[in-house]
Amino acid sequence: MRILGIDPGYAIIGWGILDYEKSRFSVVDYGAITTPAGMAFPQRLVCIDNDIRYILEKYKPEALSMEKLFFTNNKTTGIDVAQARGVLLLAATQAGLDIHVCYYPYIEIPPCRIFELLTIYYHKFSYNSRLFFIFGIKYINFRKKAS
Repeated sequence: MRILGIDPGYAIIGWGILDYEKSRFSVVDYGAITTPAGMAFPQRLVCIDNDIRYILEKYKPEALSMEKLFFTNNKTTGIDVAQARGVLLLAATQAGLDIHVCYYPYIEIPPCRIFELLTIYYHKFSYNSRLFFIFGIKYINFRKKAS
């Protein structure tokens, strides 16, 4: 099974493609969709839509896992992220991914739960080290883009 994982946002959207076969995960590719800070918000949504459609067409994932929206202080930013998240969900649905909220193959996971699942300690160092070990990653290029 091929899985697309997304960390939603509107300035930077992290994404990763994993294959799950014979009880093992393997990294296919990963990157970030980015939009310029000075760009009008509706145009940012268009950029996000174009880039996610490219990723969906190129990798043809079967399942989607997206981080559940979590914000406390800045409600305006949260609303903008929610709009970008809607664009991502719409593109995935239109690409034929079977999406059901809180039901496989669509899974919403709060960020702190990911930490709990993958680490013994709630430390960023432990989290990164464990992810690198699980997926056999030696280096992450955070500047890598979709296209």
